[in-house]
Amino acid sequence: MNQSASQPRRILMIDDDADLCALLTEYLARFGHRLTSAGTAAEGWLALRRDSPDLIILDIMLPDTDGLTVCREIRLELDIPIVMLTARGEMADRVVGLELGADDYLPKPFEPRELVARIESVLRRSDERTARQALTCEGLRLETETRRVLLDEDDVDLTTMEFELLRILMESRGVVLSRDRLLERLRGLDADVYDRSIDMIVSRLRQKLGDEARSPRFIKTVWRTGYQFVGREAP
Repeated sequence: MNQSASQPRRILMIDDDADLCALLTEYLARFGHRLTSAGTAAEGWLALRRDSPDLIILDIMLPDTDGLTVCREIRLELDIPIVMLTARGEMADRVVGLELGADDYLPKPFEPRELVARIESVLRRSDERTARQALTCEGLRLETETRRVLLDEDDVDLTTMEFELLRILMESRGVVLSRDRLLERLRGLDADVYDRSIDMIVSRLRQKLGDEARSPRFIKTVWRTGYQFVGREAP
């Protein structure tokens, strides 16, 4: 589900300054955001896997390792917005942080309101990037990069062929695609795919999406021609 930056978010702060974390927990709550904190990189990894935050505030100086290393390690596994904090004030640290994948940085000390502005700016850019990587209609979301499909916010387990067929149909919303056209697009995945197998894939896909051929929510059969994606646009 796509969110705007003004909606409540889960934010993880990895910083050993307990007073600053407490202050920001209270301050960010005024904007509807829920901040949890971790004092070390090790605790941060545990919180990251447990809470699946929407954004990380990461201090460059941590007691068990440096924030640049943590930033690099996070980027190897996850695509999550990161705002780095640094007390050093050296341009080199900021440049390296951005090169390692941080989305923004803020030198200490800073005004809490500036941090909020940067958080919301980074989240807005992240949302826009995610939107470009997803196909959506009312009740259905297909994420092209993660290859994840959500039906009414629940995950749907699709085979590669089912996923690709759904993607092709959603990309051509409202257009009637013949079986020949669908075959042409899918044969790169399976050279043995044939005309009637399209019907079988659609049948399995409909079953997983809870769709009905007689009263389609997503995929309409066009007699003697092929299929048309008729999912309503998301509000």
